[in-house]
Amino acid sequence: MVLSQDTLYKPGILAALLLFIIGCRFPAASVASEPIPPEAHGTLTFHTLKIDGSERRYALYLPPDLGTEPRPLIMELHGGGITIEDVTGLSGHTSPYKLWMNLADAEHFIVVYPQGLNGAYGKPTWNDCRGDASVNSQADDVAFLNTLINRLEATYPIDSRRIYISGTSNGGLMALRLAEEIPQQLAAVAVVAAAMPADSSCPPSTTPLSVMFINGTQDNHLPYQGGIISSPPNPTHGTVLSTKDTIHIWIERNGTNTTPLVTHYPDLDPHDHSTVTRFTYSRGKDNTEVILYEVAGGGHAAPSIRETYSWLFEHYFGYQNHDIETVWEEWQFFRQHHR
Repeated sequence: MVLSQDTLYKPGILAALLLFIIGCRFPAASVASEPIPPEAHGTLTFHTLKIDGSERRYALYLPPDLGTEPRPLIMELHGGGITIEDVTGLSGHTSPYKLWMNLADAEHFIVVYPQGLNGAYGKPTWNDCRGDASVNSQADDVAFLNTLINRLEATYPIDSRRIYISGTSNGGLMALRLAEEIPQQLAAVAVVAAAMPADSSCPPSTTPLSVMFINGTQDNHLPYQGGIISSPPNPTHGTVLSTKDTIHIWIERNGTNTTPLVTHYPDLDPHDHSTVTRFTYSRGKDNTEVILYEVAGGGHAAPSIRETYSWLFEHYFGYQNHDIETVWEEWQFFRQHHR
């Protein structure tokens, strides 16, 4: 992978040490069967975009054989407190999402990693729809991300019918906000460790849009049964609905079947304290569907076979599943949908 940056990333010594400890990799017990190349060979560049007087950062990955044929665009939204250096793996942090770049080489799509502005704790966050949260940035992130999409469409061969949003935690809630406010520009949305806000500041949309959730039943930061976010629960972080109620909202919005097709995934790693079951609600309006990957025993972490979090991460966030690869499952979902 060729790397180009307009600014150098220079983490502090303490931050670098913490990232090393938390992100230290330990191989999973199983080997990835998904055809994701082991290395990325395209070009990752870092850019800024001025919105409302603020310089907004994003990283862009272009596969080596981009050509002129219209390509899908995948936008990956980081979790709260995470930088684009973390999510792309440049900081040394374990990141299942950096595998988008490897997959982009094989599947010929473009990947963009935007960064939120700092919130109450001085770390990057997104201004999602939680009306009862006070820790997030108050930036107009819908304007930023919408402008970014438009800029990329004007510059690169992007298929406007195949724009996909992926996000985790705070980034997942931000992805759900985009699904409410600009659904007409999106082909599908996939989120990890996220649910609909219990106290939403965003007017709900009725536009059908395919959506996929990957949620752990033992998530101690975004509770599967709904309630106050964070561990221990902190009212300043706001509240979310349960995963069950969230899925119900999307079934109603898309008009899908109410009885799902159930798929049980093999327990490839019996030591990860978790298993995966997929519930697919299909035949929605405009060929939409709603999918839930229920990670029984899983915590606040994206499942991954290649990018495995450390024991210290799991001590704080709960167990990470190693039976599926998040980006591969999301791509199999995305590639079936277009506007």
